[in-house]
Amino acid sequence: MKRLIARNLLVAATLLAITQQADAHIAAVRLGDFYSGALHPLTDLQDLVLWTALGLLAGTLGASKARWLVLMLPLGLIVGLAYGLKAGVSATAPVTDAAMMVGLGLLLAAGIRLPAIALWVVALSLAVVRGIANAGGVGPQTNVVLFGAGLAAAGYAAITLIMALTVAFCRPAPDASPAWRKIAVRACGSWIAAIGLMMGGFALVS
Repeated sequence: MKRLIARNLLVAATLLAITQQADAHIAAVRLGDFYSGALHPLTDLQDLVLWTALGLLAGTLGASKARWLVLMLPLGLIVGLAYGLKAGVSATAPVTDAAMMVGLGLLLAAGIRLPAIALWVVALSLAVVRGIANAGGVGPQTNVVLFGAGLAAAGYAAITLIMALTVAFCRPAPDASPAWRKIAVRACGSWIAAIGLMMGGFALVS
């Protein structure tokens, strides 16, 4: 009796494992490339630092100037990805990324208020460059449409969240001085510029 119960449990466990593997395989086929596109930039220090710097800069300029970036960043990522795949370019020069970090960091540290058009140009240029860099995550079997959709979704979520948090953080409170908030954001800019300088130095030495 015990052997029969044990045998039935073993058969049930085997069937359950096979079913779970099949379900996981189907999900991976349908959505795996979307998740790959969404997670690929989140594993890259350049994307993390540059997206954060762009969101901070846009947030300090106010919602009226920043709101268009929620469309421009994903669009630029898609354009860059498409260009990178068509031209066979799957990476960008580390010095280029470092220069963008230094530039954005210095703008933040100096507290310079860019005109809306200048901000949009900066955002679109950055997005295209990073879209090209993310083309390296596309393999021979990758569904490019799903990968691009995931990349665009990650860009949209990241820039929207960072800008919204920055706008809320920089908004002056009625019972407190906003000076320290601006100083904190400018300090973040100096750190971003320092990261860019270090990365540029490593790139030139290696």
